[in-house]
Amino acid sequence: MIKHVNDESFNEVLKEKRVLVDFFATWCGPCKILGAVIEKFASKNVIDVVKVDVDEASLTAGKYGILSVPTLIIFENGKEVKRTSGFMPLDALEKWATEDE
Repeated sequence: MIKHVNDESFNEVLKEKRVLVDFFATWCGPCKILGAVIEKFASKNVIDVVKVDVDEASLTAGKYGILSVPTLIIFENGKEVKRTSGFMPLDALEKWATEDE
C-alpha cells in the first residue's frame, strides 16, 4: 500500500526502517508514467512506499532539495541513502531499490 504524505506527516514515515519516497507533481507527465510503475513495485511489498506531492508539501520538497520531478529517495532510519530522478522501468526500479550502493 502506498501512503500519501504532506509536510506535517512526512517525518512520521521516516521512522520506518526503510522507505522509498516518490516526490512527484500532478502536472508532471513522467511522474504519471512512473506512478504506474511505483504502484506495481509497491504491490510486491519489497519496501514501504510513500508519495509526496511537491506542490502540497513544498517545505519537505525544499528541505530535501527536490529540483525536478519525479525524484525517488530511499531513507533508512530517517537518513537519505540513495536518490535518483526521472522515469525508470519496473525492473530497473527493483534493482535500484534493492541493491546496496
